[in-house]
Amino acid sequence: MKLSEHKELKQEILALPSKEKDKLLLRLVGKDKVLTERLHFVLLESEEDLKQRVSTLKENIVTVMQGLKTLKNLNAKEVLAQLRKLAKQLNHHYKVTKANYEEVELRLFLLNHTELGFKTGLFSSYKNHEQVLANYFVKYVLMTIRKFKALHEDLQYDLRDEMDKILTKIYQGNMATVAKQLELPEQV
Repeated sequence: MKLSEHKELKQEILALPSKEKDKLLLRLVGKDKVLTERLHFVLLESEEDLKQRVSTLKENIVTVMQGLKTLKNLNAKEVLAQLRKLAKQLNHHYKVTKANYEEVELRLFLLNHTELGFKTGLFSSYKNHEQVLANYFVKYVLMTIRKFKALHEDLQYDLRDEMDKILTKIYQGNMATVAKQLELPEQV
């Protein structure tokens, strides 16, 4: 049920006494973890806390990707699994902070630090993991480009080199065919 579809309900909620609204708000917030974190961020955290969150996520990305490099038989399936976990963390970060620039910055950082030097040819009777990884990676870059283009020109300028580095990495690697199929630009 959407509140916008029930205007009389919205009016009745607004007419509730302040104490009653506070009780209901606290109950609702307690049921949604992301909403609780979002309110905490908006009401209690500062710009420094946002910088710390970004720094922590970058450290985590570096740690995970360096961990992948140490694996003896690194393959596309493992890279894809870790990439998806890290992307999920970045999505959660955005839901909490709604910081557009930092989201694009973190996405670019993740893409640039993703380990793509793995052994090819992991046998699977039903799935080509290199192809799945290439599709996921290129589609993630396409989404990042859309978010990048939504930023102000000055902010785009700050991130343009990182974006071009990713596109070069794709077109000089084994993902070029997938990138062309999905119409990924060679430069932004």
